[in-house]
Amino acid sequence: MADPISPGEIAGIQLTAKSLRDLSPPQFSCVAAERRHRQERLAGALRIFGRLGFGEGVAGHITARDPEFPDHFWVNPFALSFNRVRVSDLLLVNHAGEVVIGDRPVNRAAFVLHAAIHELRPEVIAAAHAHSPYGKAFSSLGKRLDPITQDCCIFFNDHELIQEDGGKVVLEEAAGRSFAAQFMQGKAAIHQNHGLFSVGESVDAAAFWFISMERCCQSQLLAEAAGSPQLIREDWATYTRTHIGRPQDGWLGFQSFWEDILHSDPDLLE
Repeated sequence: MADPISPGEIAGIQLTAKSLRDLSPPQFSCVAAERRHRQERLAGALRIFGRLGFGEGVAGHITARDPEFPDHFWVNPFALSFNRVRVSDLLLVNHAGEVVIGDRPVNRAAFVLHAAIHELRPEVIAAAHAHSPYGKAFSSLGKRLDPITQDCCIFFNDHELIQEDGGKVVLEEAAGRSFAAQFMQGKAAIHQNHGLFSVGESVDAAAFWFISMERCCQSQLLAEAAGSPQLIREDWATYTRTHIGRPQDGWLGFQSFWEDILHSDPDLLE
């Protein structure tokens, strides 16, 4: 018979269980609280993108579906630096491209592409796109990511390659719908000659998937420049994805970035 568990060990087990429960997406008692949460994470994610060097002129945007009006989304204003975005700067835009809340213009490409994604994929809460350097470089190769590291397995059989309109600025609504129609599944997409897109069931997950995919592109470019990377077996890659590529894993991966930006840039909550 095993030795009995001491009161101290029981307390430790209970503490561990509570700590693990705390490391999960929050639940909300009202729409206002959920909206505010999404706005704060959106502003924080944009600043993180800026800090990581993903900003480039007027390019790039992250959107978050409004919890009360699902055919509206919050987005960063056109031409405002990622590094300066505050909650009060965010725009609420409808699927017709009209700014409902806010007094700044919206990026036409943000509306065209993201409105189509939000409309066709109701499970998507947030979508992210930026002209990040390694994502742009990798997108020119016209291929998907390979499972060459554990991190890359996050995207194994869970991302799309979209070649249509690659390199062309997407400004027409029909082109946006065509893009979204080819991105009906998966957590991310590589748009050939353009860059990366990611989606998630939370702002946190969408932002983390983008950051992780950018780094996977960097890893594969470096590995292929040095030689011929050895691929992880398909069954191992699938196993790894099912353990570290779930929506809650994306949410959790973002938390350290969130804590850092909240500590360094508290004005983002204004």
